[in-house]
Amino acid sequence: MRLENKVAIVTGSARGLGRVFALRLAKEGARLTICDVHDCKPVAQEIEALGGEVLALKTDVTSEKDTAAMAQETFDRFGRIDILVNNAGVIGTIEVKDFVKPVEEIVSADWDRILAVNIKGVFLCCKAVIPYMKKQGSGKIVNLASTTAFTGLPEFIHYSTSKGGVVTMTRGLATALGEFNINVNAVAPGLIMTEAMQSAFSGEYSEWVVGKQLLKKSIEPEDIAGAVLFLASDEADMITGQTLAVNGGEYLH
Repeated sequence: MRLENKVAIVTGSARGLGRVFALRLAKEGARLTICDVHDCKPVAQEIEALGGEVLALKTDVTSEKDTAAMAQETFDRFGRIDILVNNAGVIGTIEVKDFVKPVEEIVSADWDRILAVNIKGVFLCCKAVIPYMKKQGSGKIVNLASTTAFTGLPEFIHYSTSKGGVVTMTRGLATALGEFNINVNAVAPGLIMTEAMQSAFSGEYSEWVVGKQLLKKSIEPEDIAGAVLFLASDEADMITGQTLAVNGGEYLH
């Protein structure tokens, strides 16, 4: 197993992509902390059914107190932190009528919420785990960006701006942490029709995006999980500061 004896934290893992990531890492032997503002216990039960070891926490990634506790409780339980997957993010939980709109109609509350979770949340989770990774002399951080970081879709510029910030933060962290043998990379998915995406976009829009891809098929959560697993594994030991686009060739990066 590719992650045997590794300890991983996956944020936003109560559902959607985070659940898929957690299950995939567990199948590869990782001991897991799963955390979310929603109830993670059902996912924890799935992991335990696979024979995995898991700690489920309620964590608000925008809270410095919560993220510090997330790291401390993980270390107390497992004795180390090898992997952080920064998956927690906001998109589909905002109603479509409040989300997809011209720039001049975006309200500051939506802007603040998107950036608080998608930028501040990533920063706080990294800040929380870095001291443990530095002390042990190794670590893998995988941040979830988005193809919108490169294309800058105007109808939800707050979201694409936040994911552009994740790409920039990934490069900055990789530069700062390389001397401590800590790898920091990002995965930039194309459009995946998770529950959150289905609440934000129509089926017609999904078909239009697939039509633009070089590979004419839908991107599935497991496709993204494979990229996350690779960057979290020893196979990616010499990869850092990079953003891997998993988008079926919609955008060539």
